[in-house]
Amino acid sequence: MKGVTADTYSRSLSYYAWQRLKKNKLSMLGLGIIGLCLFVALFGYFIAPDCSPDANNQKLELAIKGPGFSDKELSIRKNEPAHHPNFFSRLLFGTESDYKDMPINTYEFKNNDIEFEDFTGKDNVEGTKEKYNVADVLYAIDYSRPFTDNARQGYVDFFDIDQGKQIKADITTLRAQLISKNLREHRYYLGTDRAGRDMLSRLIIGTRISLSVGFISVLLSIFIGVFMGSISGFYRGWLDNLIMWIINVVWSIPTLLLVIAITLALGKGFWQVFVAVGLTMWVEVARVIRGQVLSLRENEFVEAGRALGFSDFRIVMRHIIPNIIGPIIVLSAANFANAILIEAGLSFLGIGAQPPTASWGAMINAHRGYIIANAAYLAFIPGIAIMLMVLAFVLLGNGLRDAFDTRTVDEVSV
Repeated sequence: MKGVTADTYSRSLSYYAWQRLKKNKLSMLGLGIIGLCLFVALFGYFIAPDCSPDANNQKLELAIKGPGFSDKELSIRKNEPAHHPNFFSRLLFGTESDYKDMPINTYEFKNNDIEFEDFTGKDNVEGTKEKYNVADVLYAIDYSRPFTDNARQGYVDFFDIDQGKQIKADITTLRAQLISKNLREHRYYLGTDRAGRDMLSRLIIGTRISLSVGFISVLLSIFIGVFMGSISGFYRGWLDNLIMWIINVVWSIPTLLLVIAITLALGKGFWQVFVAVGLTMWVEVARVIRGQVLSLRENEFVEAGRALGFSDFRIVMRHIIPNIIGPIIVLSAANFANAILIEAGLSFLGIGAQPPTASWGAMINAHRGYIIANAAYLAFIPGIAIMLMVLAFVLLGNGLRDAFDTRTVDEVSV
C-alpha cells in the first residue's frame, strides 16, 4: 500500500483513529469549541468580570441594560476583613468582593466627604444624594476604635481593620487615591439581566454547569451501561433475559419524564441532576455494549483466555472491553450532548440547578417573557450557547464514529 511502511502495522488503533479524525475539519472545529468551553469552565472565575460566587452581584438599578452598556461606579470598601481565598478556592467558588459597587451619576468632594447622586437606571430621573467619608470609601474602618474626622485641618484619623493599626491620612492624598482606584467606568459587554447581574459573567460561569453535568452523568451512564451490557452479553442465559427486561422497561419510559421523576424523588439541586441524568442514559450504552460483547465472546482470543485459565473478569476487562473502546467513546460524545440538553430542560422547568446558580436553562426560563419585548437577547444568548455546545459534541461524535469505523481503511502516511 502506497505510503505505508512496515512500522505502520505496529501502530495502535487509536493512532489511526486520530489520523482520520484530524482530516475531518468539522469534527476538529467541534473539538476546538469543546476545548474552549473547558478552558472557560475551569478558569471562569478568573476571566469573568464578576468573580463573585455564581456571578451573583446584583445591581437592581441596572436591570435589563443592553449589550455594550456602560456606567460610572464608585467602589466603597466594606467595613470587614478582606477576603483572601487560595487559588483552588477561587477556582471552584469565586471570591466575595471586598467592595460595594455603587452606580452613580455625578459626584463632588465636600470637606472630608464625597457626595454623589445615585444612578436610577432611567434617563432624566434624579437619584438620591448620598455622602461617605473619603477614608470610609478606601479603607475597612473599625468604628468601635477612635475615629477623628478633622475637616478644618484636612485629615482623617481611623483604625484600619486590614492593617490592624491606627492611620492618620491627609485628605488630599485620599481624594487622589479614590479617583484613581475607586472611581471607574464599567462596561457590560452582553448587558445585564433583570436582577442587574452581568450577563457575560453569568454565561461564563454557566458553562461549568453544563459541562460538569455532562461529564459526571456520562461517567455514571458508562459505568452502569458497560457493567450491565458486558455481563449480559458474556453470560447470556437467564441473566441476559433479566437485564434485557430491565433495559426494555427503562427504555419504554420517556427520558424527560423519568429524569423529572428521579429528580423529584432525590430533591431539586445541582448534584441530583448528575444522578438523574446518568440513571436515564445507561440503557443505550448497555444495549450497544451487549451487542459488541456477544460478537466478541466467541472469538479465538477469548477461547485462548479460557484455555489459559483466565478468570471471566480478566477476559472481559483486559481483552473484550479494550476492543470495544471505540463505540464507548462515540456513545460518550453523543450522550454528552443529550445530557447538556436534558440539564437545560430541567433548569428551564425549575427542577435543575437552583438559583442563584448560573445555569443556561435557568437563564432562558428567567427571561423567556422578554422574547416578545425589546430584550429578546436575554433568552437568545444562553440559547445560542447551548446550541453551539451541543453542535460541537454532535460534530465530534460523528467524526469519532467515522474514525473508529474499521470497515473504512485510509492510507496513513507515517
